[in-house]
Amino acid sequence: MKRSPAILLLLLLSVLAGCASHPSPELRPYTAEETKELALEALNRRGLSFDEYQRKKAELMGQPQQVYGFDEQGEISADRGSNRRSNQG
Repeated sequence: MKRSPAILLLLLLSVLAGCASHPSPELRPYTAEETKELALEALNRRGLSFDEYQRKKAELMGQPQQVYGFDEQGEISADRGSNRRSNQG
């Protein structure tokens, strides 16, 4: 009678030991795309100002930083492609 609980205990321990030694997927190296996505997620959580966020995001994405500025009239330009508005009329 005392043999069966001992056998069950050994069986349980061997199963748990097998699960503990199994390689988990978290131990594999991240791909470049996963690394970039993790960096962008961390950047979103940092609470940076708009300018700082855009600068860091451009660095991560490998894109040139776009400059958003004011026109000659002291108003922000709605055209993101250039910093000046053409005055027609």
